Amino acid sequence: MSRFITRLAATALASGALVAAAALPATAAGHDDHHRHQQRSSVVLGAIQHDSPGRDNRSNRSLNAEWVTVTNTGRHAVNLSGWTLTDADHHTYRFHHVRLAGRESVRVHTGTGRDTHHDLYQDRRAYIWNKDTATATLRDDRGHTIDVTSRGHQGSGHRH
Repeated sequence: MSRFITRLAATALASGALVAAAALPATAAGHDDHHRHQQRSSVVLGAIQHDSPGRDNRSNRSLNAEWVTVTNTGRHAVNLSGWTLTDADHHTYRFHHVRLAGRESVRVHTGTGRDTHHDLYQDRRAYIWNKDTATATLRDDRGHTIDVTSRGHQGSGHRH
């Protein structure tokens, strides 16, 4: 009987070791995927200032009163280089050398100006968020949709 119990215990230990070894890579891979998703989801779109206050006279001041906010809700900085912000008519702004610190926002203005840590400029000469269907789509450097927001709504973290 003790020989049977010894074999049974050895079999149970070996089976447990095999299950643990098989589960370890899957768990590690799952953790990496979750971590990557978590990093992507920390960046969201805020409100669109879709209609600049005052007369729409296409002055640079009026164009820059139209903007979209991009916010990093996470604690860690995110490199936005290569990410894009696109409107419904496929006008695309590409982020260059932009690192968004944790829990910080940047406004992306339509007109021209000098980029800072809190304000970026698309260098456009025409309004792009002025339509009834103003929709902004934020994509990462791989082209994955990170967030979408529409006129009068904040980004929902909705990803496709």
